[in-house]
Amino acid sequence: MSTASPPDDESPHRLRLSLAAAMTLGFKPGIFYRNARLHCINLLLTYADGCHANCAYCGLSGRRRDSWQERSFIRVAWPTHPLDEIETAMAQRRNRIKRICVSMVTQRRAAADTLAVIRRLGQLEIPISVLVAPTVIDAGDLRAFKAAGADRIGVAIDLATEELFDRYRGSQVGGPHRWETYWNCLQTALEIFGAGRAGAHFMVGMGETEAEMCQAMQRTRDMGGLTHLFSFFPESGSLLAHRSPPPMDVYRRIQLARYLIDTDRTRCESFSFDCEDRIDGFRLAPDALERIIDVGEPFRTSGCKGRDGTVACNRPYGNERPGPDLRNYPFAPEPADIARIRGQLGGSISACHLDKQRADQDPLRPGRQVVAHG
Repeated sequence: MSTASPPDDESPHRLRLSLAAAMTLGFKPGIFYRNARLHCINLLLTYADGCHANCAYCGLSGRRRDSWQERSFIRVAWPTHPLDEIETAMAQRRNRIKRICVSMVTQRRAAADTLAVIRRLGQLEIPISVLVAPTVIDAGDLRAFKAAGADRIGVAIDLATEELFDRYRGSQVGGPHRWETYWNCLQTALEIFGAGRAGAHFMVGMGETEAEMCQAMQRTRDMGGLTHLFSFFPESGSLLAHRSPPPMDVYRRIQLARYLIDTDRTRCESFSFDCEDRIDGFRLAPDALERIIDVGEPFRTSGCKGRDGTVACNRPYGNERPGPDLRNYPFAPEPADIARIRGQLGGSISACHLDKQRADQDPLRPGRQVVAHG
């Protein structure tokens, strides 16, 4: 067994940072659209031979022929810096950073290197999340992460159904990932870290129906987890580089559904769906839904929270290019944003408003309910 030390140009000695994190730490120049602020420093393990998975939508896929350092991830470049420099820069900005997120890749060394990074950055006394790679870790690794100082876990299931997972992450693209491995990891993480301290990432726009996405989110909630919602954005160089993002009205309905499920206001099986499995009612009183939309919280980025109880991992513009048509708002939407959101919801919002009255007046109306998986 080799005892050679990791190369100095790989993790844990060096890490990649999201472009927003690099700007926040002063490594890259730039300004944020609408003066947004990043509250979570997103870090990514880095290796010369990259990630050993082949996910069809990911910019880090092992299928790509360009160099690992040239690959984008979640739409932007991720520059590489020494861990020493990252730690120093974060220590200088400790008061404005609410969370650190360490993202693993599918690599045999990733668990040990993640543990080393957690131990090092834990000295800053900033909450630490880990976006894990379930294929290369086990329960012992999760316990070690917690003992070292991590307090939350993310599991990027991404796809709403087993068929789509296998098509885009598993055997159909020659990838090592398996659907049940990811769900089992989420369950184990919740048992170790506690309810509400592990969440699943899901990505809208991969061929799922709205009913299927709602079922996946409800399954996560019933396990004790939360959903961190993303909208598909085509990644340059990936197999799905030419695929279009989901229509905005679809994403807005799913955002509302996620918020209602994760805050336990209602459940997936209480929703109604049309003949194409699109949400056409949430079974809420009209005034209650109006208030929820007016506050704007469902349309903000969903992610791990900081000590203040608000979302720290707000990922500015990770789902879209900066501009008026934001999908995940990294800040509280303003009145003009709410008006835009209502327009994007379109006619679907009137159906939501009328749902309770229609249910009372015509229990045999068209549409159907879908039962969520436990």
